[in-house]
Amino acid sequence: MSYINKTLIFDQDKIYYEKNNQKLEVMMDWEDNLMSASAAYVCSNGGDILEVGFGMGISAEYIQSHNINSHTIIENHPQILPKAKQWAKDKPNVTIVEGDWYEVKDTLSMYDGLFFDTYNDPNLKHFSSSLFPLVKKGGLITWWNSLSEEKNYFNIPNVTYQQFSVNPPQNSYFNSTTYYLPQCQL
Repeated sequence: MSYINKTLIFDQDKIYYEKNNQKLEVMMDWEDNLMSASAAYVCSNGGDILEVGFGMGISAEYIQSHNINSHTIIENHPQILPKAKQWAKDKPNVTIVEGDWYEVKDTLSMYDGLFFDTYNDPNLKHFSSSLFPLVKKGGLITWWNSLSEEKNYFNIPNVTYQQFSVNPPQNSYFNSTTYYLPQCQL
């Protein structure tokens, strides 16, 4: 069963689901400073921002704190979508796009910044080949980096990393004390 079909549990500090009596976290609030830094990077030139994956809305809130023209969010989980739509209600520069990012990418515009943070994404392998039609020349991109090293599994050229010391609680997706925030200008 894919992640999209999982019943999510929303706690104050995390989103998770259960499988075989084990909690599998999707997102947790310890990521707050990483979401802030990701938003600051992709918004540093202003303009139009694309965010793939809403999650707990942490990065979305930070993106909105910057001087941007528009903020497009793609979300596909049926339990997270209503939360994203409710969050966006009073934000006239936000557009929520429902669906899988890879399936809707050809309906989108071009953006000045892109933040990509999906979970258990079957289309992750298409991320790097999909960037150029979505991001303007000079645009800034970053993504959730689940690796605990400066390694670019997308083979995107000219990526640098900003290093952060983190102290995540034990979880199912990231347990290193160093996070490498990827940064790339196309």
